[in-house]
Amino acid sequence: MARAALTRILEPGDERGGRWLHECGAVELLRRITSRDGAAERLRGMTPRRLDGYRLRAEGVEPERDLATVAELGGRFVCPGDREWPSQLDDLADARPTGLWVRGPRDLRLWALRSVAVVGARACTPYGSHMAASLGADLAELGWVVVSGAAFGVDGAAHRGALAVDGATMAVLACGVDVAYPRGHAELIGRMAEQGLVIGELPPSEHPTRSRFVLRNRVIAALTRGTVVVEAQYRSGSLVTARDAQRLGRFVMGVPGPATSGLSSGVHELLREEGVLVTDASEVVELVGGIGELAPARRGPVYPRDQLEAVSARVLDALPYRGAVSGRDAARSAGTSTDEALGKLYELLSLGFVERDGDGWRLTSRARCNDDARRGGT
Repeated sequence: MARAALTRILEPGDERGGRWLHECGAVELLRRITSRDGAAERLRGMTPRRLDGYRLRAEGVEPERDLATVAELGGRFVCPGDREWPSQLDDLADARPTGLWVRGPRDLRLWALRSVAVVGARACTPYGSHMAASLGADLAELGWVVVSGAAFGVDGAAHRGALAVDGATMAVLACGVDVAYPRGHAELIGRMAEQGLVIGELPPSEHPTRSRFVLRNRVIAALTRGTVVVEAQYRSGSLVTARDAQRLGRFVMGVPGPATSGLSSGVHELLREEGVLVTDASEVVELVGGIGELAPARRGPVYPRDQLEAVSARVLDALPYRGAVSGRDAARSAGTSTDEALGKLYELLSLGFVERDGDGWRLTSRARCNDDARRGGT
């Protein structure tokens, strides 16, 4: 009850408040702030101005009403030490949330154990939206929980991608969990509250501010095993999440974009530092997953002529694109004897690469097609 009350008094990320919580506990801290016995003034780092601000916020605080409001929405309040509390948030030390307001039927701790954050630009390009949605869907199909901030752009695309495959997704809000922000995502947030999880540090009815968005990012970073950034400018809030993740020892990944795109400039700078380049969900899982969760090896297409041994390939290359040559001329161009060249030509004949043309040899249409592909033709 005291922690629920303190979420109305302490701002998210208030490290002094977090230190006092650790030193004297939630019940005692609330008592000191609300009483006039001089105990609050003795807290290390407390100033008269700061105490006046806390006491002003404490006026009219009714944690019972807040808890009842969230319960009516099918939600709950989760504190450090509860069975559902994600212990990885403790890595935030004094900046750890006082508690989390949660909506949704899923177990927060279990979902957070296998989760990845996908964040990026609000004003993203069609490419950014496509990549975020693909990552969201593919990560969900691989059994991972997709975490983001429910904002426009990359966040919304990642959430929708996961929901499109009936996958798991979780939104971390910078406002009360009963507030649909942005309003254009009211339906999306409602779907996540029904099928997944919507969480936040702020009590019911609280609205977001610029600083709360920035501080919300540390929760996304700490909650997940890694953060993927899809499109971000140099001053993007998504890079704040990535750098928070780096400081916490989490994996940081970036999806590259066009070199000329200002929306990808921040991602590229991240990749020049400690970020890892990823292009799909399997590469993300290879980094954040367990032993054996490896991305498939990738290579270009394999053409039939790629399977030829060296001398046969040289003899085949010796034949002109159009017209026919004798076995002797083919041997001279391939740098081998006439007998060996003729033996290879008959072998190539059986494989369908060449055909007889009177006393000469010529390429088949199949061989010319493969030759075009090898040389970059169509």
